[in-house]
Amino acid sequence: VVKRSRPFNLFVAASEAIPYAKTGGLADVAGALPQEFVKLGHDVILLLPRYREVNRSAQTFTPVVTLPVQTPMGMMNAVVEEALVPVGERRMRVWTIGHDPYFDRTGLYQEAGVDYPDNLERFAFFCRAIIETMVYLQRERQWATDFLHLHDWQTALCAVYLKTTEAGRAELSATKTVLTLHNIGYQGLFPGSEFAKAGLASSWFTPDGLEFYGSVNLLKGGMIFSDYLTTVSPTYAKEILTPQGGMGLDGVLRNRQAQFKGILNGIDVELWNPATDPHLPATYTAKNRENKAVCKQALRREFELPKADSPLLSVIGRMVPQKGFDLIEEAIPELMTLGLQLVILGTGEPAIEQRFKALRDRYPDQIGLRIGFDEGLAHRIEGGADMLIMPSQYEPCGLSQLYSLRYGTIPIVRKTGGLADTVVAFSTRKPNPDRATGFHIARHTTESLITAVREALPVFQGMDIWDRLVENAMDVDVSWTRSAKAYDRLFRSLTSQIT
Repeated sequence: VVKRSRPFNLFVAASEAIPYAKTGGLADVAGALPQEFVKLGHDVILLLPRYREVNRSAQTFTPVVTLPVQTPMGMMNAVVEEALVPVGERRMRVWTIGHDPYFDRTGLYQEAGVDYPDNLERFAFFCRAIIETMVYLQRERQWATDFLHLHDWQTALCAVYLKTTEAGRAELSATKTVLTLHNIGYQGLFPGSEFAKAGLASSWFTPDGLEFYGSVNLLKGGMIFSDYLTTVSPTYAKEILTPQGGMGLDGVLRNRQAQFKGILNGIDVELWNPATDPHLPATYTAKNRENKAVCKQALRREFELPKADSPLLSVIGRMVPQKGFDLIEEAIPELMTLGLQLVILGTGEPAIEQRFKALRDRYPDQIGLRIGFDEGLAHRIEGGADMLIMPSQYEPCGLSQLYSLRYGTIPIVRKTGGLADTVVAFSTRKPNPDRATGFHIARHTTESLITAVREALPVFQGMDIWDRLVENAMDVDVSWTRSAKAYDRLFRSLTSQIT
């Protein structure tokens, strides 16, 4: 008789999640992935800080309990509240940790571009409150946390506390921790003089602990003390094991290599669905794509570009060098000689924005530009463009290329991180039209970007092969379901006790 594996009690801790609070891609992951765990049959609680921004979400939160939390600054109260979110035929619990002096603020981590000076205190308190909530669940509700899934530096201290200050608490002894690194460039660095605010013995402020060139590094602590580490794509997992990609933490990662892997992110395939997308002027499917041409003409009109038979390329993203906007800027004069049009949506460094406005003015019949963020327009660009250019310097996973695959907008991406993992490059030397879904930019240079576009254009003209690429792209599974199953297998491998 084969014993069926029982569902897990899964506690997901994050500093932001849609639709409650968001500054970046972390929120998309933390909002979507726990719901996929629910669909797999697990009992899931998502825990967030009770920011002021949470009040703007449509959810109604009700009080659960007020817990005392011991901190280096004395005893403080954590007000725990709950919202019940329907997931299919089941429900997921979303709990928030409220402490108004820390979280009732305009921003999540900063205000007017400046980090809050007490961020170490704020997120150390959040992590201690997570621990106390886990103890409360075990004592009062007989709900033992099998897995604590942590995201980024803001929750990393939970793993440290479980193996140090809280190691003797029986309610926590069976809990396994998994820490996901969304971007190793964000580490939770604080002055060494603030280490006492973490509430840890000074013996942990060493190179083998949380000390990092004289500073406190919260992410490093989580990487050392978690039971397992993941990141958001297999190629990014390899890149951050190197001095070039590891941002100073590659040595720590190499020490944990046996407990580290990359699992690709996904996207919300109901929200991003060309067959039902309310933002599009006309909908289409992989098998019936005629209306993509309708979307293309409408997009030209929206950007006030003239009608043309030329390919329509697109760029969506933050206007910063990391996203390759410096390369795009340098490449535009030559790209404009290739008889194409380009639409750009983004916001970022003011100097880069100004230079792109000047390029738009120089090529008004070929470049359409919208400075800012517009969710509906992002959907219409994905629906109407023929190709998307994404020449990122590095990209842990990336989202725009996943949206593009879903919408049959062929990605031209830098061969790095999740971009390399999600886009199968078309090859003229060894033609692979049965598998190819896009084109790779070999190096982070202007010349490589231009070469990749030059490679794509003749394929676009030979419509039979292009149609095959578009169909391949739209058939790729970019859903969170695939990611959740990979995490599910990881959780099961971490324990032999849960059967």
